[in-house]
Amino acid sequence: MSIKIVTICGSVRPGNYTAMALELAIDELKKTPGVEVTPIRLESLDLPLPGLEAKNPAAIEQFQQTVASATGVLLASPEYHGGISSPMKLAIDNLGFPSVLGDKPVSILGVAAGVIGAIKSTEQLRAICAHVGAMPLPLAVSIARVQQVFDAEGHCLDAATEKYIRRSASNLIDYINHAVCPKISLEAILREREAG
Repeated sequence: MSIKIVTICGSVRPGNYTAMALELAIDELKKTPGVEVTPIRLESLDLPLPGLEAKNPAAIEQFQQTVASATGVLLASPEYHGGISSPMKLAIDNLGFPSVLGDKPVSILGVAAGVIGAIKSTEQLRAICAHVGAMPLPLAVSIARVQQVFDAEGHCLDAATEKYIRRSASNLIDYINHAVCPKISLEAILREREAG
């Protein structure tokens, strides 16, 4: 079975730390054979505010279809004023009603400039994901003082932090391999028996 992972970066600022952290997670995902990764950068989508018409409905439909076809999703958001970024919330709001995130395992990665990390935003993101029917994984990865963790070129300066960031990817793959893939295989066997 091919595993399709969609990643969404919740920051649109050029050279942002969220994207730097997410690149490590994407690299980790790509190390696993049979995993196909589709990164989504929100600055290219021109997402509409809820209640307004989309300027490019085809792009929004493609966004929804890409997430709908994913086996799992990795969401990465900076913490702004004690919550997730507005682009991340807007992305989730544009994933339909009911949300195409429903029933999907979601790994959460948060970064913050402060000393306590992205604790508030990762908890908020977990609650939002659960509310729309997704399955947020128990361990959210929160990176504190992110501006000290990466250099200007996006290289991680601390091996322990890099390993921790990569766990946001490996935890998602582990969950899919141990919980999702066996379920899909069992359903295929039962369908085959019913057909035969």
